[in-house]
Amino acid sequence: MPARKLYFEGIRVGDELPALAKAPIDRVQLSRYAGASGDFNPVHVDEVYAKSVGMPSVYAPGMLVMGMLGQLISDWARGGQLRRYHVRFIKMVWPGDTVVCKGRVSDRHGEGGRYFVDVELWAENQRGELVMKGNSTIQLFFSLEDENRQRAGQSPIVVEVPRESLLQASATQTGGEGEEDDERRAASMSGKKTTGSKPAAKTATAPAASPASAASAAAKKAKK
Repeated sequence: MPARKLYFEGIRVGDELPALAKAPIDRVQLSRYAGASGDFNPVHVDEVYAKSVGMPSVYAPGMLVMGMLGQLISDWARGGQLRRYHVRFIKMVWPGDTVVCKGRVSDRHGEGGRYFVDVELWAENQRGELVMKGNSTIQLFFSLEDENRQRAGQSPIVVEVPRESLLQASATQTGGEGEEDDERRAASMSGKKTTGSKPAAKTATAPAASPASAASAAAKKAKK
């Protein structure tokens, strides 16, 4: 049976990716990841050193969790091409933590025979705490017919698809958020205090224009 492939025509904004639950992080996995990645920072593999710098124990490298999210998107986007992959590191992951990776389609659009979907991604620990969030862009064939045409050297199927996003859907459903935004802007202009945002977390971005299989290169490091 041929591998399942994902096509643009079957995707809708709001579709959720099947959750990926990883086995609890352990110190053996951290050592294996250090060997596979070449990252031998002692705070990830040396318990004595980690405690000497004020940590309760060794902890998982952020790139390990990034690889887990990469596994989620690469497993889902079979037959697609990964055009962008970006994450923010939110919270440390410790030995014994169970990471669950999740995702949801946040945007879709097509123009000139090229079709794209944006996916928002996040990872939680066993307590439901957010440890990482990110997003990716996948380019897909419109349909099986479109794929067959292009692989045969023919022109792609062209369907103009206006941009659809979760933000648009949310604004349509709530209706009143625009007024609230206006009030916040007015308060800002009048000098009233508004709730500040937290400092930005660390971020990482994967190289653009890589095939979806490239994401699995990072994901393989995360697999037990």
